[in-house]
Amino acid sequence: MKHFTHKLLYIVLITSFLYNCGGASGLISTPIENIDTLPIKVSDLSENEEQNWIHLDFEKDTIPGISLDKTYNEIIKNKKGQTTIVAVIDSGIDTSHEDLDAVIWTNTKEIPNNNKDDDGNGYVDDIHGWNFLGNTTNEQLEYVRLLASGNTSHPRYAEAQAELASSIQRYTELKSRHENILKQIDDADKAVAQHLGKNTYTKEEVNAIKTEDNSLSESVQIIKLMLIDFRTIADVKDAINQNISLYSDRLNFHLNKNFKGKKTNDNKDDLTDVGYGNGNVNPSNPSRTHGTHVSGIIAAKRNNNRGIKGVANNVKIMCIKSTPNGDEYDKDVALGIRYAADNGAKVINMSFGKYYSPHSDWVRDAIAYAATKDVLIVTGSGNEGLNLDTTNNFPNDQINNGPEVSDNFLSVGALGPKYGANLVADYSNYGKTNVDIFSPGSKIYSSVPGNTYKFAQGTSMASPVVAGVAALIRSQYPSLKASQVKKIILDSGIPLKTKVVIPGDSGNIKAFNTLSKSGKMVNAYNALILAKQMVDRN
Repeated sequence: MKHFTHKLLYIVLITSFLYNCGGASGLISTPIENIDTLPIKVSDLSENEEQNWIHLDFEKDTIPGISLDKTYNEIIKNKKGQTTIVAVIDSGIDTSHEDLDAVIWTNTKEIPNNNKDDDGNGYVDDIHGWNFLGNTTNEQLEYVRLLASGNTSHPRYAEAQAELASSIQRYTELKSRHENILKQIDDADKAVAQHLGKNTYTKEEVNAIKTEDNSLSESVQIIKLMLIDFRTIADVKDAINQNISLYSDRLNFHLNKNFKGKKTNDNKDDLTDVGYGNGNVNPSNPSRTHGTHVSGIIAAKRNNNRGIKGVANNVKIMCIKSTPNGDEYDKDVALGIRYAADNGAKVINMSFGKYYSPHSDWVRDAIAYAATKDVLIVTGSGNEGLNLDTTNNFPNDQINNGPEVSDNFLSVGALGPKYGANLVADYSNYGKTNVDIFSPGSKIYSSVPGNTYKFAQGTSMASPVVAGVAALIRSQYPSLKASQVKKIILDSGIPLKTKVVIPGDSGNIKAFNTLSKSGKMVNAYNALILAKQMVDRN
């Protein structure tokens, strides 16, 4: 599944906390080494900046975007490049979305709906990709599947038992806390709305309220605190309700040993048992927004004056549906990677992960296979604020910090929209050995099913930003190999030595360049400059 993310809000009067989810010529250098003397943008981002901050230029305005607008204005201009296929292995993609319909990959060798495998690739009617989930929507977590199997001799069985008990208690408490907080916010909202004589009000109107009524004063303070991180109280309630829904799913499906998930008839422990699933790559329901959101970040149409602009301008999205609401199966991931590699993808985005993986070798073998097909794989590092040099996270391209199976795999951490001590997202996993680079991941605005758009956050969003940059490089400079594109992305990032708060440990501060292999944040402008230099040298 996509890693579980949290959104932190400070609500002092209600509860203590609330969870929700170089050197080459022309390259940008760090604006200044000492963060304390940098003229940091301290005002709130405008609505336009908030929706497009990943495209902005770090050097110009200290918003840690990837200099994408600058890249198109000064480097790409009208150069269309070569069409590049990016496979998105995810929860399904709304192929009819107004910002995506023209960028969805079509298998021209397959005749639609004739119930035949016209191209002989082993998949019947795979017009836009393949759905390895069949009709499955919800699933258990991998360690819960281990417990449900009853395999008490498994070396991690006792660990899984303890984790399940702890998780059930944690998410039960979180769900109850959020329900209580939502009620108090509802009450405060009603009191403020009644005082102002209107149901919808602005932050400025709330700040202007003067009252000696203690009850109203408390309500005003609650609303003020909520509007620090959100534009409207409706947005606050929506975020809390999303969390309640996530916690309910955690308890009802993910942590439920008795839940029966996947409905395909294949043997999940037999990689040779293939042919299951179908060609319907759309989400099972509108609430399954993840794959559509990821795809928009990479490739949403840039010239239709609607919604958003994707990172890459000449991309076709190959849809591979293998991520349920719960943990994905290793078999589906391995076969999905091989499908993408065999059918022309040059970049694969995998915004999901887990910490138990019974067939991780199948996935590593698939990663190595993709390397033989010159495919670059980009994945999110995960959202639990963990050091991946001391905690195994899957999928990965190595075992216990050992040698990598290939040179085509990138793990990406997440950044927030403000340069400062909290630049690194508080949920992002990190690691000097096992995370390669950081990229914008918090408050990312993108497409969701039904021709709509919303903000989401996580390394799930940071990964497609990098996948989009990779696709842009491969489109403009198609002679470059996957390993060269990886090197370009890492070498061309903006290096930072400034100190930042360590995710998962707010009392600890370290230099940013100790949190990833490159010590950098991705930058499209630098990447295109370096790509051209590499091609010119060859």
